[in-house]
Amino acid sequence: MLLNKDQIMKADDLPFRDIDVPEWGGSVRVRTMTGGERDAFEAQIYDADSNGVRLNRDNFRAKLLTKVLVDETGTRLFNDKEILLLSNKSAKAIQKLFDAAQELNGLSVGEQEAVEKK
Repeated sequence: MLLNKDQIMKADDLPFRDIDVPEWGGSVRVRTMTGGERDAFEAQIYDADSNGVRLNRDNFRAKLLTKVLVDETGTRLFNDKEILLLSNKSAKAIQKLFDAAQELNGLSVGEQEAVEKK
């Protein structure tokens, strides 16, 4: 079946997962990024110059999490100016959420390395 524009726009295509974070005393919702959020995330993590493209690992996990941590209405918990704020939290908690965000968003180390090689 070929979809029309209305069917595409009505599709609920941003699944989420609630992750228990005992370090913070509760659960946090991790959502799939929109296409625009994915583009903005990639613009934040790759540096390009005459030598090619390089992955900028500075606050890498927090950069992703600011895009995907949301409340029960789907509103982001952190904005792009709060990356450093989030990066100061527990590495164990951040890693648990980062792993879930990678899985939900189809991000992998291999994909990142492929972009760097280009």
